[in-house]
Amino acid sequence: MGIWNAEYECMDKEKLFELQSERLRNTVQRVYSNVSHYRQKMKEKGIEPGDIKTVHDLQKLPFTYKQDLRDTYPYGMFAVPMEEVIRIHASTGTTGKRTVVGYTARDIDNWAELMARCLTSAGADKTSFVHVAYGYGLFTGGLGVHYGAEKIGATVIPVSGGNTKLQIEIMKDFGSTILTCTPSYALYLAETMREMGIDPKKDLQLKAGIFGAEPWTEAMRKEIENQMGLLALDIYGLSEVIGPGVSVECENQNGMHIQEDHFIVEVIDPVTEEVLPAGSEGELVFTCITKEALPLIRYRTRDIARITDEKCPCGRTQVRMSKVTGRSDDMLIIRGVNVYPSQIESVLLDVGLSSPYYQLVIDRVGTLDSLEIQVEMTPEMFSDQVKQIEAAEKKIRHNIESTLGLTCKVRLVEPKTIERTAGKAKRVIDKRLMK
Repeated sequence: MGIWNAEYECMDKEKLFELQSERLRNTVQRVYSNVSHYRQKMKEKGIEPGDIKTVHDLQKLPFTYKQDLRDTYPYGMFAVPMEEVIRIHASTGTTGKRTVVGYTARDIDNWAELMARCLTSAGADKTSFVHVAYGYGLFTGGLGVHYGAEKIGATVIPVSGGNTKLQIEIMKDFGSTILTCTPSYALYLAETMREMGIDPKKDLQLKAGIFGAEPWTEAMRKEIENQMGLLALDIYGLSEVIGPGVSVECENQNGMHIQEDHFIVEVIDPVTEEVLPAGSEGELVFTCITKEALPLIRYRTRDIARITDEKCPCGRTQVRMSKVTGRSDDMLIIRGVNVYPSQIESVLLDVGLSSPYYQLVIDRVGTLDSLEIQVEMTPEMFSDQVKQIEAAEKKIRHNIESTLGLTCKVRLVEPKTIERTAGKAKRVIDKRLMK
């Protein structure tokens, strides 16, 4: 696999520190001058732009929260006049008021550069056919991949989300070589291919896939690679920070390289907000040092992961982040036990007795929380004897309870009972919130 921009992706650590420090100083000065929210927060902490000289001074600055974007909705956090904003993206707003993101022409150009690096990591070049099954629109996924693919000169197939059988026909007829979508949708594509009598390893030309927008496990990666016959790479991004392209895996699949010439990363304890050393699991915090329209300072992502600065065989010198294991704000507390859906997914895939589709149904009876894990059977399991199904439920329950230290009910459901989507999979139904 290639490297798109070795000057920055393989930059000497000392030069990178100097570059980050210079860009941080410029960014802090701009937000202090142009964004009243940051000016007020810095004054409250007794900080002026001149106090920030290097990356080592970053911890002096205040954190930024998603609620800050909501409180200043829609454009209050923008650092440039609206006539310089050439595009707007926004979150879905499913958990509150939408967060609105603006881009200048240079922001769009930088985003395309970052996505060009990501696609090159997956082996894409001018001869590639990049199949974009992320949604186009206010969601950042589709257009982010699209511009990156065009930048490297690849052929873009902008299918967007949904219409699964058409997606597969296009992959076959148009010769798609790079697939980009959510990991759960990749598995749904593989399932539908089998039903259509299409063998992706023989009938398609897919070589690699870049999958993101939701947490997924190593076991799920193996499942996708086995079924699709491609190299499955993880990509990470947030619409507030820029969109997809903040980090991506290389062919070594040993962590996602963070684009450190554009973003400074920290890992903090989500409760104490203490900055943690490399290798510690905690919440990712990003500072944007090249964005013009919406340069966020110490943005708390709520995503839980680890960072390592160990040397990577690919030659890139950027630090790497692990897969996101959960979210500090999406963590479920059930009878006093902290539970992340990704923990349960990992157990299910390791057991190997079911398909990778599941939902957690949490309820409260009286004062006691209950957890039911609904797991889809494979067609083969569905045709088995009742005793074999009961044995499978028992094994899954035992493994989950021993992993989480939490009693639960496991219910195997018929194939295709759990809803498929072209976007993020809905893993949790918390009925406690409905009472």
